[in-house]
Amino acid sequence: MATPVVTKTAWKLQEIVAHASNVSSLVLGKASGRLLATGGDDCRVNLWSINKPNCIMSLTGHTSPVESVRLNTPEELIVAGSQSGSIRVWDLEAAKILRTLMGHKANICSLDFHPYGEFVASGSQDTNIKLWDIRRKGCVFRYRGHSQAVRCLRFSPDGKWLASAADDHTVKLWDLTAGKMMSEFPGHTGPVNVVEFHPNEYLLASGSSDRTIRFWDLEKFQVVSCIEGEPGPVRSVLFNPDGCCLYSGCQDSLRVYGWEPERCFDVVLVNWGKVADLAICNDQLIGVAFSQSSVSSYVVDLTRVTRTGTVAPDPMQDSRPPAQQPPHPSAPLRRIYERPSATGSEPQRVKQNSESERRSPSSEDDRDERESRAEIQNAEDYNEIFQPKNSISRTPPRRSEPFPAPPEDDMATAKEAAKPSPATDVPCPVPKLEVLSRPPVVTSTPAPKAESPIIPATRNEPIGLKASDFLPAVKIPQQAELVDEDAMSQIRKGHDTMCVVLTSRHKNLDTVRAVWTTGDIKARPLSPWSPLTGALFAQTSVDSAVAINDLSVVVDLLNIVNQKASLWKLDLCTTVLPQIEKLLQSKYESYVQTGCTSLKLILQRFLPLITDILAAPPTVGVDISREERLHKCRVCYKQLRSISGLVKSKSGLSGRHGSAFRELHLLMASLD
Repeated sequence: MATPVVTKTAWKLQEIVAHASNVSSLVLGKASGRLLATGGDDCRVNLWSINKPNCIMSLTGHTSPVESVRLNTPEELIVAGSQSGSIRVWDLEAAKILRTLMGHKANICSLDFHPYGEFVASGSQDTNIKLWDIRRKGCVFRYRGHSQAVRCLRFSPDGKWLASAADDHTVKLWDLTAGKMMSEFPGHTGPVNVVEFHPNEYLLASGSSDRTIRFWDLEKFQVVSCIEGEPGPVRSVLFNPDGCCLYSGCQDSLRVYGWEPERCFDVVLVNWGKVADLAICNDQLIGVAFSQSSVSSYVVDLTRVTRTGTVAPDPMQDSRPPAQQPPHPSAPLRRIYERPSATGSEPQRVKQNSESERRSPSSEDDRDERESRAEIQNAEDYNEIFQPKNSISRTPPRRSEPFPAPPEDDMATAKEAAKPSPATDVPCPVPKLEVLSRPPVVTSTPAPKAESPIIPATRNEPIGLKASDFLPAVKIPQQAELVDEDAMSQIRKGHDTMCVVLTSRHKNLDTVRAVWTTGDIKARPLSPWSPLTGALFAQTSVDSAVAINDLSVVVDLLNIVNQKASLWKLDLCTTVLPQIEKLLQSKYESYVQTGCTSLKLILQRFLPLITDILAAPPTVGVDISREERLHKCRVCYKQLRSISGLVKSKSGLSGRHGSAFRELHLLMASLD
């Protein structure tokens, strides 16, 4: 009797090098689940077919890194927003630029196509949301209300509402017809990264960096349930097409949730790291993630995943047979959307600005559109995927074949083959799919700016460690193996120096920890984490870290203090700001990130207070506490003015650094 082949529940499909520089954004086509669009620091938008190694089309025209991309529902149009605030729309079937939209003052963080009308919504670092009419090439309306960057936008399935999520910890719902906010949903304690409408019911889901997912009733405008305990910040969520459950792409796992009551149906282990987008096709969930210039795609077989019922006792899915799905409840718990009919429906009505406020096309826009190009890298794949609009069949077909799952035995064999050989102890290389070389094409894309080298926080190999140091420079046929003494000397190279560095750092951290634990306070009626005592302990600990004169210790301490805003006082700001200036000029990415986080927190909490105190008229008499506070504000203001020049000079950088410095530059605008 033949043994049945047991296949995987989740597996890695492919890995490609998507851009010549870092990938900054990507999106999956939701209709087919087979089309992938990526935006990069090289100012290009590239299109790919999932599980194919070659780029189909490369779209040029942007002059700064592409921060956000979005495909419309039929996957015929694509919109991309850049760090400069410009937006470009391409017609993929005609392979040409359709519109160039200008108006935002900072980088574009989020985009979405209207499900029926020819509208595009954009959210920016400048806190504004704009609705654009693609046909008229102008801004129809601007929605104001958020106080920080707008990270995600989604139209409702009936096209009447727009949901927005922002770094100000709020979710807002906008009425397109009335042109105003319908409701604000507070409750998250961290930046909200993603929102998603239920496909049928008046229900909205939001995911935040506070590691929670909240469900909102759009009739009663109140929270339905809250799921806590996510393993990390929530960046990607997706409802099942029939609305029976919600998928959350977590760190190295997929979680399946219900909301009335809140519960976790299933957990599937997927080694995808920080997944960026999800799509469903043929009972398979496609997830994509990016790291530096590479993009990886993964598949989860949803027939083997529990989507309703009780919680699965074992999260390890690999050896489980396909799960039987109970029938979905026939009657929804709340009102459902009324979608317009396919034919004879009236165009979407939206609130519009007056004609004087609307931006008309200019000759500059026309020039930008002429300079923008769609470079077809692979004509065969392009003709296969983007057929003419009058064609009856369009591929990728709506009923494409599912991706075959690898057998369990093959995966185990592959893992064994990847283990180091006992004889050489050198790991076997992992094959990767690479993009074919492209012919040089003259485009409007400028040459990348020369930037100072930055050591990234995540690296493929340690700094200063090269595999060649442990191997002979030239392979000598007569020498069968290295002499033990030579091999040990190579391995021990720099070992003593590293031990001294680590020992010194450990000693410094112990000193700071001792100060944090004991403090300089004679009476301790409160716990160390109460607002008053905790702030004093943080101050004394930071003072000791600064006195040690070791930036690595300062970074470690700031990473802790940044997590609790109540620890920050004016005294702490005066001590930390000079250190932040050093961190922002560091060559280490992790140092720069910590410095930006601390500076952003200071600007948001203390800059309004500092400017108000400095602008206040002098009081009559002597107020010692006020004079001390005024002196601290003057010191902080002077330090912030010194840092503002550095921030402004670095706001032109590309990638994640440039985005962070541009956000800080906006927050420091009042200092100019």
